[in-house]
Amino acid sequence: MKFSTKSRYGLRALFDMAYHSGNLPTQIKDISRRQDISPRYLEQIFQDLKKAGLIKSRRGPQGGYMLARKPEEITVRQILLAAEGDLTLVLCAREDCEENKGKGKCDFDSRCVTQQVWAEATRQLSAYFDSVSLKDLCEQGKTMGLEKELDHRFMYYI
Repeated sequence: MKFSTKSRYGLRALFDMAYHSGNLPTQIKDISRRQDISPRYLEQIFQDLKKAGLIKSRRGPQGGYMLARKPEEITVRQILLAAEGDLTLVLCAREDCEENKGKGKCDFDSRCVTQQVWAEATRQLSAYFDSVSLKDLCEQGKTMGLEKELDHRFMYYI
């Protein structure tokens, strides 16, 4: 299985928001700079994440994007689903498989041993992604020694 850049970058961007900004608004340009992701591509990804209810936005000089829920309430699975739409490893393992163009499940449906392997692998992978939250990733970032960037919009000089 190979995840698209959309889901990989989406996960990195939401981790970045949780780690560096918490519940404060973050601007695309800052995430883009820290994660080395094109701002235009981030805007596209954020549309799907916003539609899924994972992030929200605020306009204005102190605006930007922010998490719609607490980091411990957003799982890796939710982010990947918002970006990919489906996490099934093999098409024929899906409940609503239409691999054979409208014929329903594949020709080997009830006699395919490997279909069960893919279905179980999908369930286990989904359960793992569901068990990891943005808060877990933030804790891992701290353990790795990743420096938090202070938000320059809130720095005051005397």
